[in-house]
Amino acid sequence: MSYSFEYIDIILLAMIAGFIFLRLRGILGKRTGHEENMAASFAHESPPKKTTKILNKDNFDDAAKKEFLNGAKIAYETIITSFSSGNLKDIKSLLSKKVLNEFNDALKERKDQGLTSETTFIGINSADIKNHNESNNMLEVSVDFVSEIISCVKDKDKKIVSGNPEKIKKVYDTWKFSRDIRSQSPNWFLVDTQG
Repeated sequence: MSYSFEYIDIILLAMIAGFIFLRLRGILGKRTGHEENMAASFAHESPPKKTTKILNKDNFDDAAKKEFLNGAKIAYETIITSFSSGNLKDIKSLLSKKVLNEFNDALKERKDQGLTSETTFIGINSADIKNHNESNNMLEVSVDFVSEIISCVKDKDKKIVSGNPEKIKKVYDTWKFSRDIRSQSPNWFLVDTQG
């Protein structure tokens, strides 16, 4: 009687193995004899250096503006939320030295007064390029942001001193970003904020 269970186990395992084999074959495919030699497909020498288009005010076209605005929106939200939480380490690479110093001073003042900021970023309603110009090999782009944020500042006793933790407010900002057009790095830096 116990022999019949062993046969059922073997048949069951064979069926599972067959199912797995068919699934793998369906996913990975089967050899047809027309496969390419993969070693010959890839060049064994380093690829040629990619020539990057030098961005300046004359070739800051619609495609470049769209790409820039996508990055600017991400930077805007990241900078606002990081500044609110007091974490400048994560956004240091996005800020000019001047703006970084201003943010550090503001955070120090907030800490000295025993204040804490609570911010919930709802979203960006619009982001439009106000102007762009080039000076001393630096391309500068000013962007008008309209966003929705919930924010309040509380004192050490958790009493609200400004803002409202339950109300969404519309925020209008103009931020200026800058980039050295000679740099191979695509990074832009926040160089000025006006609210």
